[in-house]
Amino acid sequence: MSSDHITILQEEAIALLKQLIATPSFSKEEEETAKIIHHHLDKYTTNVKTLKHNVFAWNHYFDDSKPTLLLNSHHDTVKPNKHYTLDPFTPIEKDGKLYGLGSNDAGGPLVALIATFLYYNRREDLKYNLIFAASAEEEISGKEGIELLLPELGSIECGIVGEPTQMQMAVAERGLMVLDCLSHGKAGHAAREEGENAIYKALADIEWFRNYRFPKVSDLLGPVKMSVTVIETDNKAHNVVPAQCKFVVDVRVNELYTFEEVLEVIRAHVQCDVQPRSTRLRSTSIALDHPLTKAGIALNRTYYGSPTTSDKALMPFQTLKMGPGDSARSHTADEFIYVNEIKEGIQLYIQLLNQVL
Repeated sequence: MSSDHITILQEEAIALLKQLIATPSFSKEEEETAKIIHHHLDKYTTNVKTLKHNVFAWNHYFDDSKPTLLLNSHHDTVKPNKHYTLDPFTPIEKDGKLYGLGSNDAGGPLVALIATFLYYNRREDLKYNLIFAASAEEEISGKEGIELLLPELGSIECGIVGEPTQMQMAVAERGLMVLDCLSHGKAGHAAREEGENAIYKALADIEWFRNYRFPKVSDLLGPVKMSVTVIETDNKAHNVVPAQCKFVVDVRVNELYTFEEVLEVIRAHVQCDVQPRSTRLRSTSIALDHPLTKAGIALNRTYYGSPTTSDKALMPFQTLKMGPGDSARSHTADEFIYVNEIKEGIQLYIQLLNQVL
């Protein structure tokens, strides 16, 4: 296709992003942005459907004999940071920046992938089928987002997950496991030598979480990281020795450990009860000799391990996390993305896929 066609796709992507910014789409409340995305895709293809608040489309010449490549990003947002000075739902273009809630995370990657999908939609000579999916509930790791959608998409060989990475390649991603821990003591009156203080028992375990180091350190993701983030008791009175103490541990797991291995080590060293909230968000990686990664390297893209979790964690196939924007801007006040980042992102996505498709 001509450079003029790419220019049109770029301009339409920016216009679409402005529509999405102007339409609130908090997690579980994405119905209106789903309609906007569906309408935009429907102008170019009849192969588009909506499931709950997820929108997906497949290329015009879809062939069951070919492998399928997924292009995915999310259209839900967090709620605005309390330090916003601009209206988060008014798209403002100024000094080369486009301001607005979700502009960077992940509106820019989302519209860039839509443009990329439309670029290839009617190509008959592709080696892969293409499916585009705009998923919901990513920001809360909800179960009615990509996890609900994947069974509807059939067999997928590999994918690109659009997140703000400055168009560099996140080839690995930490897994996230949240632990609810409960230390047991015995209630008593604080004025007398009574009871067993559950807080003191919890403190010993908390100190272990603070100091323990798992021996396997990833070249891409570094060590497993454990952080105690919440601590509480059920006490309402100051003069009662607490019988229970609850605390929460945020565990970020590299690709060298399974969640089950990490849990086994933890339970062997602490006295408290340990219960994971979920083991869904596992660490993932894509091989450096995978066609997507090799194509990125040929375009002088660097690669790294990402400390943050995305829908990539829920995909049982190799995926490359890559997109315009900068993760450091995500969830910040007066969030923005450079307009040229979107334009360049579309060009780079197309250059990368030209080597694969």
